[in-house]
Amino acid sequence: MQKVVTMCCHHTTDVMAFIQSTDTLRMDCVFCGIVSRTIPARILSESQHAVAVLDAFPLALGHVLVLSKRHYQKIQDLQIEENTDLFALVHTMVGRVDSAMTGSTLIAIHNGREAGQEIPHLHVHIVPRNKGDSAGAIHSMFNPKKISDDETGKICDMLETRATKTNPNHCQ
Repeated sequence: MQKVVTMCCHHTTDVMAFIQSTDTLRMDCVFCGIVSRTIPARILSESQHAVAVLDAFPLALGHVLVLSKRHYQKIQDLQIEENTDLFALVHTMVGRVDSAMTGSTLIAIHNGREAGQEIPHLHVHIVPRNKGDSAGAIHSMFNPKKISDDETGKICDMLETRATKTNPNHCQ
């Protein structure tokens, strides 16, 4: 099979595997453009179903995005194999970012518009953190309210009824 060189010098991808992974790309999506190599990006690594790039608008030096190669908006839209592969690449990149940058990272997914997703293409942020970066803990992003035991039980029941046979974990 032919090989095509990615934008990060020494990484290669089989052309046929790449074509198969792009059958759900959208021409109007910047991340699909990065995946298809029509939009330049600093590609750091890739796997069968995901690609890791430096964020073009970093929140901190070393801010990395791990993108799904197929155009999915939400994590639950991925096939299990794609999910496993994407998070294996996240795992790899967190180690690289931690060792190269500050030793601590924030890992974030905005899963839908209401969650703050600005580009409707599944991506995972890996953001190096340090004490003086002025970003706080996740709880500082919200105005938490006290939830009663009764409300907690109702929420647990709602989530349990939506559990599938492949994910039968229950509230304890």
